[in-house]
This record gives sequence, C-alpha cells and structure tokens, in this order.
Amino acid sequence: MVRRGRLILLAALLAILVPVGLFVGGWFIPSVLEEERPFIVPVGSSLTSVAAKLEREGFIASADRFLFGAKIFGGGQSIKAGEFLLPASASGSQILSILQGGDVIRRFVTIPEGLPSIMVQERLMAEPLLTGDVPVPPEGSVLPESYDFERGESRAAVLGRMQAAMTRTLAELWAKRAPGIAVNSPQEALILASIVEKETGKPSERRMVAGLYSNRVKKGMLLQADPTIIYPITRGKPLGRRIRQSEIAAVNGYNTYTMTGLPQGPITNPGRESIAAVLNPAKTGALYMVADGTGGHAFAETLAEHNANVEKWFALRRARGEL
Repeated sequence: MVRRGRLILLAALLAILVPVGLFVGGWFIPSVLEEERPFIVPVGSSLTSVAAKLEREGFIASADRFLFGAKIFGGGQSIKAGEFLLPASASGSQILSILQGGDVIRRFVTIPEGLPSIMVQERLMAEPLLTGDVPVPPEGSVLPESYDFERGESRAAVLGRMQAAMTRTLAELWAKRAPGIAVNSPQEALILASIVEKETGKPSERRMVAGLYSNRVKKGMLLQADPTIIYPITRGKPLGRRIRQSEIAAVNGYNTYTMTGLPQGPITNPGRESIAAVLNPAKTGALYMVADGTGGHAFAETLAEHNANVEKWFALRRARGEL
C-alpha cells in the first residue's frame, strides 16, 4: 500500500511538473516568427490587449500562454508604448523583454532651414507612414528641425508639433532681443529672418546680413532682396530661371524692389539661427552686398564700394565662362 501511494504521488507530481516544464521551456525557446517585423504598442494598452494583438498579428501562438509567462517571469515591469522591432524567432521571453525595456523605433521627418510652407506640406504628404491630410501651413509658422513620429500618427499632429516649436522658439528669442533693433514685433522678426535665411547659405554671415537689412529698414531704403521677387511667383519654390525685368518691376505685397519696409509676411520658414541673427544683428554700417564667388558675400557701406565689388564679381563670372 505504501509503495502504491508513492507511485500515485509521483504520477500526480509528474502530471503537474511535466506541463509546467514544457511551458517554461517553451517560454524561452525560439518562436516560429520567420522574419524581423515591427510591432506597435498603442498608448494606454494593457498587457492583456497587447498579448491579444501579438497573437492576432502572428507573433505568438497563444495570448493566454504569453500572459501566463509574463505574470510568472515578467518581474512586474510595465510594457512601453511605441513601435518595436521584434527579431525573427523571438521567444516569448525575448518579446516581453523588448516591450518592457527595448528601444522604441524612432522615425523622423526633417524640415531644412528655409523650406517654404508649400514644400513642408508636400514633405508631410509624401511620408507614407503618416495618416490624414494637412493644408499648406501659414508661411513662417514651422520651425525647421527633425521631428520624430510614430507609424500611423496623423500628419496634423506632426505639423502641430512643428508649429508649436516655432511659437516657443520665437517667444524665447524675442525675450532675449538686443535693444534698438529694426523690428518691432515677433512677427516682424520672423519676416526679416525669412529674408536673411534666403539671402545667405553661409552660417557665419547671418548676423552680418541681418545687420545690413536692419540698416536698410531703419533708413527707409528699399531692401531689394531677390527672394522677395520670387515668392509671389512660386510660393518659395525654386524659380528655375533668371528673374525677368517685368518681375523686378512688379508691385505686390512682397517685392522689396518696388516697396519700402518689410514684405507683408514671411517668404519661407526661417531657422532658429536666422531669427536669432535678426534679434541680435552685427553692428555694421553695411548697406550693400554682392556675391564674392566663395558662397558668401562682399559687403560695402557706400555705393562706390559696392559698385567696385560688383565689378569684381562680374570679372570672376566672366573668367568662369558664366557671362
């Protein structure tokens, strides 16, 4: 009888331990996932809903078994929201570990300095992992920067972050403005910064260019900035040809060859450094500038000096065969 009792007890223990052992082994052995795939944990998801989603999308064979293993081996850590890359053959243990502490996939859309709003909208609409439509945002309302987003996020949400970043940056820089500058409001600073952004691609020149245009604004001179001719024609896109005389003579709210003062609005989305340059321009007497052949400009305080610089520029272009 004693021996029989021991056999019954052993059988009962085996009946318990064998399935547990098989489960524990299964929790750590590779899955049948054949290739690396992304998996999204929505914000606010519970472990139960994530397990069901894993099963539904073919990452695991059983949500119930995954939940049981997570409760035993999960260590009490919560899972993170975001998009994760789950490797091929990942075990239940590996999947849980990645969802609890792995790196979230970060995707970016980049807005370069000086990208006009019509091209910001095109860039957002061309991103296939975003959803929904967005209109062309107001010119100058977007801060050029790289912005991360999640797969399936709305374009409107991403654009909202871009515009909020510009609002914060403009307020921050306006509070640090130098005394006696040429602009009287954050909006005017944005307009002048957009001209500075388009007039020089050389970072070291920004404050000098800002100083030159600030001088012209204060003196009531024509700004004569070529990009302000182009903006009403293309909304900031490249013109692709030389400016025509009729376009130089056009009268509108942007062309600074036929109007004094600032244009009616920004002509592009200026970067932080161009805004900062306008709010703390170089102390200079310069009123004129012309290209110098190095990607920068030659600056002059008098028309005679400027004309001499223009002659040098034309001579260089002739030597290059451009004229």
